[in-house]
Formats: sequence, structure tokens, C-alpha cells
Amino acid sequence: MFKFFQKLPAKIAKPGKRLFQSLRSLFKFEKIDGDALDEIERALLAADFGTKTTQEIIGEIKLAHKKEPSMRKQNALEIAAAVIRRSLSCAEAELPTVTGKPLVVCLIGVNGAGKTTTAAKLAQFFRANGKSVLLAGCDTFRAAAGEQIKTLANKLALDIVSGQSGGDAAAVAYDAYQSALARKYDVLIADTAGRLHVKANLMAELQKISKILKKLDGDVQLHNWLVVDGSLGTNSLESAKIFHGEVGLGGLIVTKMDGSSRGGAIVGIHRELQIPILFLGTGERMEDFSRFSVNGYVDALFGAE
Repeated sequence: MFKFFQKLPAKIAKPGKRLFQSLRSLFKFEKIDGDALDEIERALLAADFGTKTTQEIIGEIKLAHKKEPSMRKQNALEIAAAVIRRSLSCAEAELPTVTGKPLVVCLIGVNGAGKTTTAAKLAQFFRANGKSVLLAGCDTFRAAAGEQIKTLANKLALDIVSGQSGGDAAAVAYDAYQSALARKYDVLIADTAGRLHVKANLMAELQKISKILKKLDGDVQLHNWLVVDGSLGTNSLESAKIFHGEVGLGGLIVTKMDGSSRGGAIVGIHRELQIPILFLGTGERMEDFSRFSVNGYVDALFGAE
């Protein structure tokens, strides 16, 4: 059983505190009125919670106010938190188990999302939970990416299979899986090239990796996890839709959930696609990485101590 961290790192509280302070500024009013609702709506949209979640929160605040006209802003804040908790009620998920064959995790996403660093953090997480890990440097598109993952592998004393710059990424994945089978690794983590979701040739490369692994082993445990930059806001939803449609996503890892992140976009992604949120990254250090917790996320967003 993997360790489950209920408390998120303090860094995630930064964007939440800004949102919380924005809502707290509404306490100057005695009651909820149109101006207060407009301000709450602006704060939620600015934090990237998206139209659906924001409208649901505003609707429930209006309903509660109708029943209790004297309702103050603290109640509104509690309603907002309750709606988000409900929206994320199925977001937590157990990690797939290792069952004798290597568990293959393919990290995908757009350029700059932090996939390579996340691959190293994820490897360290699995290793801390008693699993042997092999890295696959499947980003053959950028020479710098290959060097980066080799450097991280050396730093963490992790084994790695990599290819030449400009080589066939699927061939690297093939070799890595054969090595993982032969050497009985528990987990194989493949770092893939960053790509814009509109680039058909690069999306085809992801599909090729999946096909070649399934051809090698019809029972391969292959999981595509999308790495999303938490500072990109609602733009992440559109790319997530494309990736999910092209290769199928089994999980979400959100990076850069620190002071630059607005924090709410992952609610929209989960609501739209029902993809579990697995991990949050809150910085560059290896320890700035934790399992996702709905309660921890909501408490951090709304400034709970």
C-alpha cells in the first residue's frame, strides 16, 4: 500500500490565500447582495475555477441567501468550499498496483509542463514505497531533455534507458520495457517529448509508443498520466481533452502549484473528463511532490489553517 499524504505542502496555500483574502474583503457588507455576488464570481473566475463551477457556487449561495437573508460571507465561503469538495468527490484514486510485470507510466503533456522533473520525483516516490524503478528517456525530440533526465537519474542513482537525439521514441520505450521485464523492475517511467496537442505527428508518436508496447506484451500495464502546469489555468482543459481523446488518460499530475498558480483549473479538468488527480508538484525540489487530497486542496485554496 502506498503512503497517502493528507496534508499538502504549505506552498499550495499561496494562491488560495489570495482567493481567500479576496472573498474576505466582502465581509464589509452586512448581507449578500448583487455587488457581493459579482465580486465573489470575479474572484472564482480569476482563480480559474471555470464557468460551470463558479455558476454552481453562485447559485447555491443565492439559494442559501433566499432561505436565510441574514447570511454573512463566511457562510458563502463555506458553500464555495463544499461545492468544490463535491465536484472533486471522485478525484482521489488509488495508484495502480504492481502485479509481477512492470507497471508502465507514460508521462505526457505540452512543452514546459515539467514532465522530466516529474519523472524523477515520481521515481523517487515509488522507490520510497519499496518499488524498483527504471526510467526511459523517450524524449528524443530535444537533446537537452535527454541530458536532463540522465543528470537526474545519476543524481538519484536511478537506472535509465535512453536513445539518441532524433531517434525513434517508441524504440526507446520498447528497449526499456524489455529491460524492465528481464531485470524484474516494478515500475517503468517513460518521459516523453513535450508537444502541442495540435501537432498531429507528435501525437502519433505517443500512439506508436502505446501500440509497440501492447504488441510486445498484450497484457502490459500501461498508464498515460498527463502532466499539467498549474499556472496555465483553463488553457489546460482544452489540451487535456485532446490528449484524452487521442491516447486515453488514466491520471493527472499538476505541477507548479505554488505562488504563481491560480489553483482552480484542475477542478474544471476533473469535472469535464473525470480523470483522477494523482499528484501535485509545488516546486523544483524532489520533496516538493505529494499525493493529491481533496480536503487538503480545498483547505489550502480557502486559507484554512
